[in-house]
Amino acid sequence: MPEWFRANVLERMPARMSLIRDYAASLASQTLPMPGNEPGELRFDEVVAPDGTLRPSWKAMAEVAFDLTAEELHRIEDEIASLLADDGVTYEHPEAGSLPWNLDPMPLVLDAATWSRLEVGLAQRAELLSALLSDIYGDQRMLSEGIIPSPVIFGHSGFLRPLVRPEFPDPHPLIISGADLGRDAEGEWRVLADRVQAPSGLGFAMENRRVISRVLPDMYREAGLHRMEPYFSALRSTLLQSAPADVADPRVVVLSPGTHSETAYDQAFLANVMGFPLVQGSDLIVRDGWVWMKPAGYPRRAPEERVDVILRRVDAEWCDPLQLRSGSQLGVAGLVEVVARGRVQLVNGLGAGVLENPALMPFLPAVSERLLGEQLRLPSVDAWWCGEPEGLERTLADAGSPTLNIRELDGRTATLADASADDLRAMILAAPHRFVARERLPLSQIPAWSAAERAGGRAVPRQVMLRSFTIRDGSVYRPLIGGLATLAADAGEVPVTKDVWVLKGAPEDPDQGLEIAPPRELALATPMLAPRALEDMFWAGRYAERAEDMLRLVITTRAYAEELDYSTSAAGGRAVSALHSAIEALAGRDSESSAEELRALLLERKRPGSAAHSLEGLRDALEGVRDQLSGDTWRVFGTVDRAARTLRGSRHAQQIPDVAGRMLTGILSLQGVTANMVRDPGWRMIEIGRFVERALQVVSLLASTAVVTGDADAERAVFEGTLRAAESSVTHRRRNRGVVRVAGALELLITDVENPRSVAFALAAVREHVAALPASTGSSRPERLLEDLENEVADIDILTLSQQVDGERTHLAEFLESVGLELRQLSDAIAQLHFESDPLPQPISSLSLIEERMVRL
Repeated sequence: MPEWFRANVLERMPARMSLIRDYAASLASQTLPMPGNEPGELRFDEVVAPDGTLRPSWKAMAEVAFDLTAEELHRIEDEIASLLADDGVTYEHPEAGSLPWNLDPMPLVLDAATWSRLEVGLAQRAELLSALLSDIYGDQRMLSEGIIPSPVIFGHSGFLRPLVRPEFPDPHPLIISGADLGRDAEGEWRVLADRVQAPSGLGFAMENRRVISRVLPDMYREAGLHRMEPYFSALRSTLLQSAPADVADPRVVVLSPGTHSETAYDQAFLANVMGFPLVQGSDLIVRDGWVWMKPAGYPRRAPEERVDVILRRVDAEWCDPLQLRSGSQLGVAGLVEVVARGRVQLVNGLGAGVLENPALMPFLPAVSERLLGEQLRLPSVDAWWCGEPEGLERTLADAGSPTLNIRELDGRTATLADASADDLRAMILAAPHRFVARERLPLSQIPAWSAAERAGGRAVPRQVMLRSFTIRDGSVYRPLIGGLATLAADAGEVPVTKDVWVLKGAPEDPDQGLEIAPPRELALATPMLAPRALEDMFWAGRYAERAEDMLRLVITTRAYAEELDYSTSAAGGRAVSALHSAIEALAGRDSESSAEELRALLLERKRPGSAAHSLEGLRDALEGVRDQLSGDTWRVFGTVDRAARTLRGSRHAQQIPDVAGRMLTGILSLQGVTANMVRDPGWRMIEIGRFVERALQVVSLLASTAVVTGDADAERAVFEGTLRAAESSVTHRRRNRGVVRVAGALELLITDVENPRSVAFALAAVREHVAALPASTGSSRPERLLEDLENEVADIDILTLSQQVDGERTHLAEFLESVGLELRQLSDAIAQLHFESDPLPQPISSLSLIEERMVRL
């Protein structure tokens, strides 16, 4: 280790900061040159300064960071994973599906002076981009004066010709902007990319802060950093103020592509924290020149709630199938026309995507001087547009160099990643105006600690990028003091993120620089659920009950198979066989091994009818209405996922009932969460779905176990298993003094209105909730079907059902088949009345992920 490093670095650091000391020591033994840099050149380090001292931001925290040892971070890492799972934070990977969110425990820390300089540049850049956007779709002075070449704008897919008009109505059309930033080798910030179409990450940034503040409470309290909560209040106010001028009480919605969007959690978080509905394109409709939210029962009921502001998280080309991308199921037909009339404000506007064109970067300094009369304070990374001779010559000369990043105007690099230098030159020469080259920065490095990056119990240096966010707050642009830091990763890898701590210059500085303002006086809103949300909640109830009943079957079947007197006797074998028949009726059978079959039911998500499949369907349905649910909801899935990981890591059959029991505990806790929901139509739909499914499950269970008869011992064993699987064995035992009676069991599970697990109880509960729905009239089809079903169940003679002929209860079989059919008719009738009755949309090929909702059983 060099003596200068020992003297300047290690001896100046507190001895107790073992992790930071180890990180600093590791820097002495390695050089991290970027290709093309001078050998031995180090990147800018966010913790250790060139003179060997800590950066000012870390000096301020030296005394409170002494516990950051490797052992402590092992514990913290586990806590982070648990908290994120309990909050249901996921990243929807385009190929791998839903993956856990990755958060590194060591924050990116910036001192007040560093942030102050960056903040000014971010505000100016947002103002510049807003002015440029207004010019592109208005006067187009930057084009007519030649400051920006026309092909740069007209050749970009984000430019939407239908929006161009001589006098653009909004001089400040950009309301929210984002920028991806990195530091160069000297530590100066550069913009790597502008994110203005639908900048994502605010929700993830807030979740990172929530988690880190809980796992590092001492550091968080003592650091003196800016809290993020006030910024979300400012964002809410910004959205309300962006409504058309003649709207006194604006209604705002968050438009999402759906639960399979990469940033679905981020979208739902924003909707939840601001109190705005999270909607999808199918929830909205254009009528009479306005945008409306569809009510339950649409189209029989006319739209009731007009929408004034849409926080858009759908890319512009998908927003209107009439004027933009035909066949899109993500947008709203006619939306462009409503926007053109100024009757709805999109945040950001449909044409904002043109600003994400990397070919604009070389021209922004000149644009800034022309539109703002100012020099550009926050420069972009060096870039060259190949449509100009100088840029083309430079790009062709360096094609294939690792120091150069060549992209198409629309940012696509898939066709360029593996191309040789000669192939790159050929593609560029074929259409020079379609390409732009950018310098690769030797991004700053930061100590990272994650499962993939730990090396010998030490933090390792990783390149880091910062995504910032800026909103238009009244007449000024206000950046978020903080942001979302992401470690550099290869294409296709799940990002590893960091919380961003910006320290206050003085303890009395207001958080986010915002003084607390009185809330804006608005009329109380009457929340309205769209048909799609009601459908999601209905299926959430059904999937929850389906998962619960399958888990009870698995637990009962495994318990019976393990009890010697049942598994070795004829009666016991008959009981186990009947329970397996019940499982097979619901989920089929894929394995001859009982243990392997039960194991698969807990783990195989793609197997319809399995507990894993139902839990996945439950998760998907609840994701669609995440904005309306308590955060406690996601603890259910944290419990379930941890239990499933235990079973995947073990082949012991003894783990099956334990894991199923832990999963069942998670599902049962969901009932406690829903019990605290407001008694609105959404809650009632969950209960309707739950009890419709419960009745169907009881009917299916009895059809598999109670129809075929046997001798007295076999009957007793089978019905004991049936009652146990239906969670009614204790009640039956108490009523019948421990004696299993066929008639008593059938009565308890079919006609007993006091047993919550009976068909009669389920029908009464459905009737109560259906009657309370807005579209119910007392004579609607679901209500008529319910009346007929309840009468049929009430009038049935249990003794007749108990009778057997030639080893089979034919009356029971006919009754169960009839009730099952009528329950499915009831479910269809509820859907037809209370959900949208238009034909279901047909997915285009790239949207096949919505198929699950369209083929629900």
